[in-house]
Amino acid sequence: MISAFIYNQKWQEKVNRIERFSKITKKDIVDFANKNYGNNYVVVYKRTGPNPEVTKVEKPEITPVKINREAQSDFFKKMVSRPVEPFEPVFLDYVKDITSFKIKNDIAVSYLKNEETPTFSLYYLFDMGNNHNKKLGTALSYLEYLGTSKLTPAQVQQEFYKTGCSFYVSSSEDQIYVTLSGLSENMEKGLVLFENLLSDCQPNADALKNLVDDILKKRADNKLSKSTILWSAMYNYGVYGAKNPFTDILSEDELRNLKPEDLLAVIRDLNTYQHRILYYGSQNSAQLTDLLNKHHRVPKTLKPLPQETQYAELDNTQGKVLVVDYDMKQVEIILLSKSDKYNPSLIPQISVFNEYFGSGMSSIVFQELREAKGLAYTAYGNYRIPSRPDRNNFIMSFIGTQNDKLPEATAGMYNLINNMPESEKHFNNAKDAIVEKIRTERITKAAILFNYERAKRMGLSYDIRKDVFEKTPKLTFQDVKDFQQKYLKDKNYTMLVLGKKDKLNIDELKKYGEVQFLTMKDIFGY
Repeated sequence: MISAFIYNQKWQEKVNRIERFSKITKKDIVDFANKNYGNNYVVVYKRTGPNPEVTKVEKPEITPVKINREAQSDFFKKMVSRPVEPFEPVFLDYVKDITSFKIKNDIAVSYLKNEETPTFSLYYLFDMGNNHNKKLGTALSYLEYLGTSKLTPAQVQQEFYKTGCSFYVSSSEDQIYVTLSGLSENMEKGLVLFENLLSDCQPNADALKNLVDDILKKRADNKLSKSTILWSAMYNYGVYGAKNPFTDILSEDELRNLKPEDLLAVIRDLNTYQHRILYYGSQNSAQLTDLLNKHHRVPKTLKPLPQETQYAELDNTQGKVLVVDYDMKQVEIILLSKSDKYNPSLIPQISVFNEYFGSGMSSIVFQELREAKGLAYTAYGNYRIPSRPDRNNFIMSFIGTQNDKLPEATAGMYNLINNMPESEKHFNNAKDAIVEKIRTERITKAAILFNYERAKRMGLSYDIRKDVFEKTPKLTFQDVKDFQQKYLKDKNYTMLVLGKKDKLNIDELKKYGEVQFLTMKDIFGY
């Protein structure tokens, strides 16, 4: 309805969209393509460097706005006074929702029936990733360009298309997902094709050369990307130091010297390691068991996972400032501090603190730094829970501001972290927001499996949202204040600063610790 209003579409036309699509024939598509997609139908303008046409605007004087967080308009009072029947939350019950069993060679399967559509998604999940083998990411990217001893790469893609199936592989620091999805009626054909590709993939020298060129081009582009520089390169440097998961990668020489056989060995070896299977689809568990026992190619004994390279998170024994010179009008700042180990009993307090303090436009940080004082174009902060239980929580705050506002903006953020303002109304709104979100949130389909995997990974056997829902209404502002005093107040921080070096107030930055200037090679490792 919103899009119909915005684009001035007739409502009847909008609601009949699917019906109109159903009347489009193959000939209609071919005729349209032949008419519109000939030569020279696309033009791309890419401009780099300074824009000489920029018009300078005189900077206006900004005066602080006194925020009254307790004020309510008549319209607001009218809206909130309306009686509303609250939704009842629906929490996951992993034992009831998911069927667990094992197939050959003791491989665990988490099964969830798709009751809505005749489609499936099958996941092979490995608890190893780029931290275990630097070649993994490159090998998995190489897979989509390969054929088998009987099919060329193009024929492999055609066969997947004919069966209505597709595959996708991805790797992170410590996990690999190998995914096959498509029409349930063709699952066996797709599975056979996919297993053949994994075990019988053949070298493609040209594809490897192009892949390496693409990787190196992307690496060069990353050094031009403000978000990659700050949130990947500098962030990892701030957490781990010079050697970290972002920098500890294959060098250009190692990439150039890769042989197809090097990557094929990694791919073919994949299913020989310990793994588990997730399935969301319309086949019943007996049918799935038969298909996997018949076609999943694994040795009788699966190998243990290779050793993971460990990267130690740095302790914040003193404040320090890491600066990277980047040609930009603004300055972007991240404050980081390693905190305590992961503790699931703190999650309700963390949820309320984050909602109250630094999440969204109604948070204390955004309201104070941007809305009231105009010191930042955006600002937020939170207490971050790690993705693994063996890692620490982190305090993280972000400020995006103008160079001339850096002193006030930075001092303002530190002041909010150390002296959190109190607003009972705002605090209650934060609690209500958390509770209402859980009331209306519905985790469905394959997301149930992924939620279960995340819970297991964090040492939980139940849906943690239940704790948050039950404990949030009972928390007082003093509870959250105590949390802030214990875990955030007067801590040492690593400040990551991205901006134009000669525009930065270095003397101001020195107030927060020793200033160290880093190069792109320092933070990217190449």
